[in-house]
Amino acid sequence: MGPARRNDDAQAARWNGPGGNAWVELQPVLDEMFRPLETLLVDAVSAQKPGQVLDVGCGTGGVTLALARRLGPASRCVGVDISEPLVTAARERAEREATPASFVHADAQDHAFESAAFDAVVSRFGVMFFNDPVRAFANFRRASTDRARLRLVVWRGPAENPFMTTAERAAAPLVPGLPTRRPDEPGQFAFADPDRVRGILTDGGWAEIDLRPVDVECVFPESALLRYLTRLGPVSQVLGGLDEDRRKQVVETVRAAFDPFVEGEHVRFTAACWDVDARASSEAQTRKFR
Repeated sequence: MGPARRNDDAQAARWNGPGGNAWVELQPVLDEMFRPLETLLVDAVSAQKPGQVLDVGCGTGGVTLALARRLGPASRCVGVDISEPLVTAARERAEREATPASFVHADAQDHAFESAAFDAVVSRFGVMFFNDPVRAFANFRRASTDRARLRLVVWRGPAENPFMTTAERAAAPLVPGLPTRRPDEPGQFAFADPDRVRGILTDGGWAEIDLRPVDVECVFPESALLRYLTRLGPVSQVLGGLDEDRRKQVVETVRAAFDPFVEGEHVRFTAACWDVDARASSEAQTRKFR
């Protein structure tokens, strides 16, 4: 088994196990936290009045459902995610809301989407985990019309997002072997380098690529902070293997490290992201992917 296949298996296991379950549990908190970025995407995409939209890495369906509500019944909005718990939660939300969106449980990198079906492909933090991102974006291009637009929100680097690395920096002295983030590997900051992003999208069949830095204030209740730091991220992945005393020490240390972000009853931080815009390249340019 090669490293790419092992990574695929690891991603599937994570998002169909503890990682996916944690996102379902924290869905209301995460939706509130990332609402400004949802609004950014929905405003930009709906202005193009697409007929069919594909939301990649849709999670519990927040962006997909927001687009479906905004665009109305004349449009078709489809979310895809590798996590069965997340897709199940998204489908249940759509049914509760009676919002006409549909969801597919699949690995978007290789899923056999209908050819030339979508005139918009979107994602909020859902495209950084592919082991072969060029292959993934070529797959989205195959699923897109020749006039399709691509709109993504992805994280910039860890140095610009200290909130997102606070837990692991605080825990590192107490937890030897804590998982480390490596540039260019699948993960939260895999699209931090704008030149790498341009290369991936170009090779995947997309053109007129524009990356605009956006810095957005995100807010969520302080009462949810402990659940957030113990259920999500690299530290959450190791807490279960610690004895009770060490676990308590790590949690207390990590919670204290978040104090600079706490203002009364709320947690506030800046999300430093790339707002990525591109269009489907011509048939001649993408022939090698078909």
